[in-house]
Amino acid sequence: MGKVTGFKEFDRETSKKRPVKERINDYKDVYKKMDEETLKNQGARCMDCGTPFCSWGCPIGNLMPDWNDMVYKGEWEKAYNRLSLTSNFSEFTGRVCPAICEGACTLGVNRLPVSIREIELSIIEKAYEQGTIKANPPKVRTGKKVAVVGSGPAGLAVAAELNSVGHLVTVFERADEVGGLLRYGIPDFKLEKWVIDRRVDLMKEEGIEFRTSVNVGVDYSVEDLKKNFDAVVLTGGSTIPRDINIEGRELEGIHFAVDFLSQQNRRVAGKTINGKEITAEGKNVLVIGGGDTGSDCIGTSVRHGAKGVYQIEIMPKPPTERDDTMPWPEYPRTLKTSTSHEEGCERDWCVSTKKFIGENGKITSIQGVRVEWKKDSTGRMVMEEIPGTEFERPVELVLLAMGFVHPQHEGMVNDLGLKLDQRGNVSGDENYMTSEEGIFVAGDMRKGQSLVVWAINDGRRAAKSVDKYLMGETSLRG
Repeated sequence: MGKVTGFKEFDRETSKKRPVKERINDYKDVYKKMDEETLKNQGARCMDCGTPFCSWGCPIGNLMPDWNDMVYKGEWEKAYNRLSLTSNFSEFTGRVCPAICEGACTLGVNRLPVSIREIELSIIEKAYEQGTIKANPPKVRTGKKVAVVGSGPAGLAVAAELNSVGHLVTVFERADEVGGLLRYGIPDFKLEKWVIDRRVDLMKEEGIEFRTSVNVGVDYSVEDLKKNFDAVVLTGGSTIPRDINIEGRELEGIHFAVDFLSQQNRRVAGKTINGKEITAEGKNVLVIGGGDTGSDCIGTSVRHGAKGVYQIEIMPKPPTERDDTMPWPEYPRTLKTSTSHEEGCERDWCVSTKKFIGENGKITSIQGVRVEWKKDSTGRMVMEEIPGTEFERPVELVLLAMGFVHPQHEGMVNDLGLKLDQRGNVSGDENYMTSEEGIFVAGDMRKGQSLVVWAINDGRRAAKSVDKYLMGETSLRG
């Protein structure tokens, strides 16, 4: 695979970023396109390692060594054909995936891993440029009708897979446009929305029907859903954000991150903002939560013209390099500095928020305390406040980016009487079937909050089970 001595000859390179001073003035993609010669050199770094742990690490089992080698040889169409065997939406994962595969790359044992994500994105974009990607509607229809409720990455994967084998697929989406959190959660500077539109247009050409602004359980009854379709797949995501119930929570200026981000995505798209607008302009902003959503809030706040941005995380600061707790080929949970962090942010770890303080009903500051994590008698990690470390910090906007707890139960889930797991997710068996015959579940609605690539994997596997349920057998890969 690649060039036998390529990993010795070429250093790892990743896509260059636009200068901070330039990119914070717009919502365009942060990254520049990598030139073809550099990409070939990066493909050449892929080793003939024997056991490709990158494929093991990838949730959808991408065949990275194959298409790395093809890019090295300039065989772009072959690379796309191999990539599309396992991946439905490389234009999404090539932009927003944390590249779990690179953490498992054999070269990463003692050198920097192959730049797999850059190569994946380049393959799919090259295929679009060259016209390799075309609508491919099924030649034969089965007559079976399937409803997919939710148009995020899991729902789109279910729809694409089931349509490919001839089922008539209708996707219901309660928002005004398709995409779920791809559309209204991830900022445009990470995923411009024309990327979603381009793929959705192809899916429409292939015969998939999208019904937007339809809230199943409200605008479309669950009785009609069961009556009009031979199978139903629920892919509504994990949509209830985790809250923080402390003194002062009711003050104006404290918002869930998803509300802040979805508003901005609507603003960039030139859409109407419903309700009071949330803006960071001229404000001291506190982002509570250290994950990707928190990072997205930072980049958006900087672009709004925030006075200052401060991010806190209750967990300890991750190490900068692998340690014994994350041996190869496991994904290294090391310190990540995103493009948004580079744009201007003060970060702090092992900090707990004690109280929100305000005047005239508006947030003016927060009271925090430093904490430490220790093992209790059972070996479980527990948090303890450090006496005398309380502090107060002025803030005018607080964004809660602490993740999501479970899908919305009111409406469709309750109306269907579906069984839930201990975390409040919709239970699905090994075949992705819920407690109701013919109703399946996939993605974050089943697993809880996760990555886009895991949602795609879940959607593909669920589609395989649905096809077998409808036809008695299946040719889908899952």
